[in-house]
Amino acid sequence: MRGVIFDGKQPLVADDLEVREPGPGEVLVSVAAAGLCHSDLSVVDGTIPYPVPVVLGHEGAGVVQATGPGVGHVAPGDHVALSTLAACGLCGECGRGRPAMCRESIGRPSRPFTRRGERFFHFAASSVFAEHTVVRAVQAVKIPDVIPLTSAAVIGCGVLTGVGAVLNRARVGPGESVVVIGAGGIGLNVLQGARIAGASVIVAVDADPRKEASARQFGATHFINASIASDDTAPRDTAPNDTTPDGTAAVREILPEGADHAFECVGNTRLVRQAVDLLGRHGQAVLLGVPPAGAEASFRVDSLFLDKAILGCRYGSSRPQRDVPLYARLYQEGRLLLDELVTKTYPVEDFARAAEDTLSGRVSRAVLTFG
Repeated sequence: MRGVIFDGKQPLVADDLEVREPGPGEVLVSVAAAGLCHSDLSVVDGTIPYPVPVVLGHEGAGVVQATGPGVGHVAPGDHVALSTLAACGLCGECGRGRPAMCRESIGRPSRPFTRRGERFFHFAASSVFAEHTVVRAVQAVKIPDVIPLTSAAVIGCGVLTGVGAVLNRARVGPGESVVVIGAGGIGLNVLQGARIAGASVIVAVDADPRKEASARQFGATHFINASIASDDTAPRDTAPNDTTPDGTAAVREILPEGADHAFECVGNTRLVRQAVDLLGRHGQAVLLGVPPAGAEASFRVDSLFLDKAILGCRYGSSRPQRDVPLYARLYQEGRLLLDELVTKTYPVEDFARAAEDTLSGRVSRAVLTFG
């Protein structure tokens, strides 16, 4: 079968992958579509260290082909969206409704794939850049057949992370103000999460003016082109050689008393500092972007004494078996945008072009297909 593999040097589209049959509590899925997330490319460029060789991909949807013993919530023929949370369902964190914190869902990758006798690792317990993949049953969430699988594919990471960060982690309330730094795939979902939550002022900040139309479509009430709105008042002590524009002054013109919530969706330590500095009293900064491993950010400690908070957020603090059906229903009601997230689809053989378009900013979300 076809799949995108990474051997530690360069990604390759192989046509001779094999995957084992599902075991107890597992599901074999025929992948129809898979979103290309920056996290996949971060494995390739080394930003996210990961064991190799590995089959890439972690945001996908498809059709159940077979189930192992003990699986009852999905059956062959069911359409499913896949999550990366291979949670055990038995530990204290799972019992508290926090599967994203389950230790079974963090690391410890298995190796269900083989190629020419060599075993390949799962990426994020999913590896959806393959025609077939094996996942834990808890990762497969049944969705209505009427949802296009190319659209359902983006639920598994971008939607769960972005919308979940708003509804589950930050718990944005009606009438509150939100600043979203970075209007890429995750940022767009934060924007629509803020809109769904009823935020009154939603400010998108991005250095690429081409993103304004989509930012407003997804919920932004204001858009700041940081490439021309940047000022010299923003703190630069976190990364003195960083020239990333941020548009701090322009945000303060819109929200002179500061924001209730600021989401950093880029993974730039200077923008982490910006998110903190843009908060109003009792505001909270939520960190979603992934900087290089070991990166450090700084902030003024006294700025937090006005009940401000800095929140980490893994996978939107999601509970996929609860949240995916919710998002599917919101999509069917016209309140959650999925089709509009998919800028362009590519056959899996065109992975290199999809990656180039993603890195250049020509697409918000590229989706690989296996038709």
